[in-house]
Amino acid sequence: MSDFFWLTDAQMARLEPFFPKSHGKPRVDDRRVLSGIIFINRNGLRWRDAPAAYGPHKTLYNRWKRWSMTSDATNAATGLKSCLVGSRTGDASQPDMTDAQRSSFRPNVATGS
Repeated sequence: MSDFFWLTDAQMARLEPFFPKSHGKPRVDDRRVLSGIIFINRNGLRWRDAPAAYGPHKTLYNRWKRWSMTSDATNAATGLKSCLVGSRTGDASQPDMTDAQRSSFRPNVATGS
């Protein structure tokens, strides 16, 4: 069994409405990218230390940064949390969204003060 975290089909279906539409160039697999972002946040890793299974670390960071600047990330986190709470069975492979929320989906932004 792999130590990687992957969102289930049900979780992805629940999150589908929150993903932006593709314009022009085809998008990288959202499941892979979002699973990678959750994995990085849950384990407190640097973006550079992301396992190759999730794709390039630059893609993970850029997607995280782009999504976190919109309300879509908050809505998606809420949708994922409600999906996980509804299906919680005590399975250790499922993320604890309170950990993900603590690590924050929003980047630290300098205030300029």
